[in-house]
Amino acid sequence: MVYNFKVFKKCAPNGKVTLYMGKRDFVDHVSGVEPIDGIVVLDDEYIRDNRKVFGQIVCSFRYGREEDEVMGLNFQKELCLASEQIYPRPEKSDKEQTKLQERLLKKLGSNAIPFTFNISPNAPSSVTLQQGEDDNGDPCGVSYYVKIFAGESETDRTHRRSTVTLGIRKIQFAPTKQGQQPCTLVRKDFMLSPGELELEVTLDKQLYLHGERIGVNICIRNNSNKMVKKIKAMVQQGVDVVLFQNGSYRNTVASLETSEGCPIQPGSSLQKVMYLTPLLSSNKQRRGIALDGQIKRQDQCLASTTLLAQPDQRDAFGVIISYAVKVKLFLGALGGELSAELPFVLMHPKVKLFQLKLFCIHDKYDECSFFSFFLQRPPNSPAPRLRSSMPTARPT
Repeated sequence: MVYNFKVFKKCAPNGKVTLYMGKRDFVDHVSGVEPIDGIVVLDDEYIRDNRKVFGQIVCSFRYGREEDEVMGLNFQKELCLASEQIYPRPEKSDKEQTKLQERLLKKLGSNAIPFTFNISPNAPSSVTLQQGEDDNGDPCGVSYYVKIFAGESETDRTHRRSTVTLGIRKIQFAPTKQGQQPCTLVRKDFMLSPGELELEVTLDKQLYLHGERIGVNICIRNNSNKMVKKIKAMVQQGVDVVLFQNGSYRNTVASLETSEGCPIQPGSSLQKVMYLTPLLSSNKQRRGIALDGQIKRQDQCLASTTLLAQPDQRDAFGVIISYAVKVKLFLGALGGELSAELPFVLMHPKVKLFQLKLFCIHDKYDECSFFSFFLQRPPNSPAPRLRSSMPTARPT
């Protein structure tokens, strides 16, 4: 039987430090974050010279455009969330190794060294703010990367030739259980006019997956002497950059406007369902739209809702994402408007991270390489065929 593990590999420019990781997405379960583990392989020269090698988990927060960094200004902060000496070990590690680490240690030999980092569950999730058409440089948002380097201390200035960095993401998946069905009722009365205008809005559920259609149930009861001339429903994405006091804003990522059934005369009522689907494809090139943290060779989508254990425990360098459906009734120039909002959760479903597929893509050191290691392969068994679009690689 053949067990294939998808492994990410990246080499330092001098070829003497190599990083192997089994995945680049680490799940935040609100109560805790998955350990970040991998393998570092050192060159024989580093082993003989007993060179010190350190590992770090770095959170990078960019809160301004790179092209605006003039006269010494810098709109980027980097926080080291975890750091330790990988080689030589100051003391024997008692951390339990994963199955992938155990098999990689057997595969890669005595120069392979395992590592495991743990980060706080309060650390912000990976989020990217979409750039405009004319923007250059790195986008604003929160990103993470694993940094392995050779030096004299953890605070030593790193040299590019002996440093390897690999981008990772801290993500959240949708809860397994649905919450209460969102529902709200708002009323508006008018000066010098009897009666009220009632608007009741209900969503069919609280939790939606990306790409799923949102059904907005609208019930209007007009007990006033005003007329409802138009109805508009929209999905708004709330972005809260915690670092700034006035860093909150909203983006409309889906909207629908209709006059069907209007005008709603005094004493009459209307009940209808409007469907909205928030997608990134309809919001391309719009500056400020929040997206999920990006890794090369992956398609982007709208950012998922940020789940917090407690609302007041927000990291100062985080970006909090929320979603709400807003329904507006237009009553004309003198009547004004009546609006109602309902928050909901938009996330990805939990997927199986273990994939029995064989990939082999080899790039230069500034990219990643994907390798599959053949484990417990029976003798004289034929090797599986690679995809024709991929370069051929012979397993060792």
